[in-house]
Amino acid sequence: MTDAPAELVHLEVADGVATITLDSPHNRNALSRQLVTELIAHLGTADAADDVRVVVLRSSGRVFCSGADLSEAATVPMHEGARAIVGLQRQIVALSKPVVTVVEGAARAGGIGIVAASDVVVVAEDATFALTEVKLGLTPAVISLTVFPRMTPRGAALTALGGEVFSGAEARDYGLATYAVPAATLQAQVDEVVGQIATGAAQGLRETKKLLGAELLERIDAKGEELVELSARLFGSDEAREAMTAFLSRKKG
Repeated sequence: MTDAPAELVHLEVADGVATITLDSPHNRNALSRQLVTELIAHLGTADAADDVRVVVLRSSGRVFCSGADLSEAATVPMHEGARAIVGLQRQIVALSKPVVTVVEGAARAGGIGIVAASDVVVVAEDATFALTEVKLGLTPAVISLTVFPRMTPRGAALTALGGEVFSGAEARDYGLATYAVPAATLQAQVDEVVGQIATGAAQGLRETKKLLGAELLERIDAKGEELVELSARLFGSDEAREAMTAFLSRKKG
């Protein structure tokens, strides 16, 4: 018998708060098949729990999520990986409990999709974000479902076309984050906002979240498959392969 793989996502429930922690430091919390499967399961458990008012999503290390797990790209079909990220965003938006996401360090690609799908986002001022797809011959296709509606049009254009790193403070200014605070006060800010939300009645939270997420859900359902196709087509293109190969060789150099 082989041992079951170690859990990459943990769930703890206390005082009406379900805390879900991404804990896959070996690949910077990349969205591997195992991590996504566990995250979806824990979100479902928290959603069904009568004693949970709020869900907090965070990471064990400074890196929140580095996006798709490129090491699985050879074995997981492109469409499947893209659909999983669409499904994850949809689940967070459709969840009956508010989701508060905490970013201390870095969020990239699919990780930014998770951030954008969340209801309230608390980040460190010096956290880093980047939509680097444009530099690789790609576009932030499936995460645009949630990222672009959350951001100001100017913020979305600058970050998606420029592909450069932007800070937690800029993420707040662009509409991607709710709060950006010094790293030393990050937990205090999380505790404060979670405490405020947790005072809401279950029915009030559920129905208000449904109203807030209605247009995003419509967008995901209407455009999700079209953007999965776009993502897969660009990933499979010669131009993107060349750009990614050059990027990886520069990183090794």
